[in-house]
Order: sequence, then structure tokens, then C-alpha cells
Amino acid sequence: MTKESTVDVILHPVRMRIIQYLLNQQLTAQQLKELLPDIPQASLYRHIKKLAEAEVIHIIDEIPNRGTVEKVYSIHNPSKAIIGPEEIKKLSKDEHMGLFIKFLANLMGEYERYLNQGTIDLAKDGVSFRQASLYLSDEELTEFVRDLTAVYAKVTQNMPQKGRKRRTLATISIPEPKNNTIGGSEYGERSNDSK
Repeated sequence: MTKESTVDVILHPVRMRIIQYLLNQQLTAQQLKELLPDIPQASLYRHIKKLAEAEVIHIIDEIPNRGTVEKVYSIHNPSKAIIGPEEIKKLSKDEHMGLFIKFLANLMGEYERYLNQGTIDLAKDGVSFRQASLYLSDEELTEFVRDLTAVYAKVTQNMPQKGRKRRTLATISIPEPKNNTIGGSEYGERSNDSK
């Protein structure tokens, strides 16, 4: 049996959701179950175990509870929860496509869970998705990404608290094919609000 790559471990819809919850907080499996009620308990525990074995998440504490021990999980090193450039370079064209499909499937799952909650108000909830084409030189793109990263940095360390909802914001940057004579870049941004 071949060992699953870090890419495959991380890019599973359920495991991606677990990672998102653990990025800024420490949670037990029971607390994760409360945050992810649509995932069967046995399945959730299997995914937590796989993430721990891959060292994406870590046990940071063990709390005695009625004769058992509750493990507390967190992410020590956020860089372990992302796919690095060296791993990306090793992927074939088909693997890149598979990776992108998993990414889109995860977004679709987030949006479907939002839509399935009953009464929704897209405008009030801040739901949007858009795509825009930008014409940027390599230097302008680097500056744009740097500026965008700075904007993200202002809020990515926010801890969960009353009045805050977890919101999913995904960015996709796709350059047009090199053989296109006009030249330019495409930039798509999807944003959806999920509880």
C-alpha cells in the first residue's frame, strides 16, 4: 500500500474543514463534532487520525474526562496545513487538474451547506462570487499579491468569538495561455459566507 501524499491528505473535503477550524483554535474531537454535525462521528474520528498521522494537526493536551482521556488538537505549524511549492512542482497535469477539482468541490460543499440551512439572505449574509480579468505585468502581479496578502493578514488571526461568523473566501488566479496574442491575466474571486 503506497503512502498517501500530503496533498491527498489535506485535499479531502472533510479534512479541509477540520483544518479550517483548527487554524486559530484548539479543539477536542467532541468540539469538532459539534462544529461539523453533518459528519458521522466514526468518519470524523478517522479523518482526525489521518491528519494527526500526517503531522498536519497535533495533540497539544490530554484532558481526563469520566474515565477516558479527551485529546485536544491544534495546528502547531500552519505551513504543514498547506501544499508547498516543491510538492506542487512534482504533480503531473492530471494531478494538477485533480487538485483543482478537489478545491472547487470543497467550495461547492461550503456553498451547498450554506444554501441548505433554510432561511437565507444572500445580501445580508455577504454572499458573493465574481470573476474579473486584470491586465498585469509580472511585477504588477507580484505587487497585487503582496497587497492582497497584507489585507488577508489583518483578519486571518481573528479568533472565533460572539458576533463573528466563519466566512470562506477563496481566490483563484489563472494566467491566460502563453500562445494568446493579446496577452493578459484572469483573476477570479469567489466568496461565500458559511456558518
